[in-house]
Amino acid sequence: MSAFEEMAADGTIWMNGEYVDWEDATIHVLSHAMHYGTGIFEGVRAYDTEEGTAVFRWEEHLDRFYSSAKPYDMEIGHTREELTEATMEVLRRNDLESAYIRPLAHYGYDSLGVSPGDCPTDVTVAAWPWGAYLGEEALQNGIKVKISSWRKHASSQIPTNAKTTGLYVNSMLAGEEARRNGFAEAIVLNKEGNVAEGPGENLFLVRDGELFTPGLSESILDGITRDTVITLAEERGYTVHDTVSISRGELNTADELFFTGSAAEVTPIRQVDNVEIGSGTRGPITEELQSAFFDLVNRRTDDHEEWFTFV
Repeated sequence: MSAFEEMAADGTIWMNGEYVDWEDATIHVLSHAMHYGTGIFEGVRAYDTEEGTAVFRWEEHLDRFYSSAKPYDMEIGHTREELTEATMEVLRRNDLESAYIRPLAHYGYDSLGVSPGDCPTDVTVAAWPWGAYLGEEALQNGIKVKISSWRKHASSQIPTNAKTTGLYVNSMLAGEEARRNGFAEAIVLNKEGNVAEGPGENLFLVRDGELFTPGLSESILDGITRDTVITLAEERGYTVHDTVSISRGELNTADELFFTGSAAEVTPIRQVDNVEIGSGTRGPITEELQSAFFDLVNRRTDDHEEWFTFV
């Protein structure tokens, strides 16, 4: 039984200020976002720790949620405090000790011109159990990825630092192309042909003991897990270059590669197209940072307590 099937039995979703049954959290088929992709969202993880359920970097996710709404003139209509309480209550009502949390705001049902006009902004918060995004084995052994034939849109076309629902069509195309060809995930290049990111992940390259990750000008999302790993790496004495351009060819000669993301967490990459990366296994720096990340989010250390919101 899938997580959604389990949640459908007695799950609860917060929708426009009310708690509704999972199966009743529906929208009209003529909602603006259904036709034009006019929604913004976040993906957040809560972890089961000895101190209780802890939502990781909730405040930073809220910052990005409200920022994502700005380019679309979308009024969220709920305060940070309201969304925080709604999220904590959704976790409590669904008896979730660890979870993936999905805040969503979208233009709803009123008219169907391209302009949202007087369409309301509907806001929801859902949560459900979700394990390792790319599989438990991937966290240890790494994954094979394919360079996608689809390019990442540029920030001059669509705001790349807004986490917009409609833009993930690009991610879906890239990811499904990779999976049809026997790979676990894709890497997407930007319009200049440099590395941007994965369909739902940022990318790190390790070379000669230093870390490199594409800068924000490379049409990437400003990932919160990306920022977390940069911090953890620098605290351990590593030099991190986070404003660079990475060419496609540099991937093939990397010592190590790994993805980061709220869903993917820290996932090693062992192969790009038909080229083995490093020794073809999880590299030592990737392993160190992955261990540091999971120690942090599971509260096996007292580091960065300010990054946790307890239910």
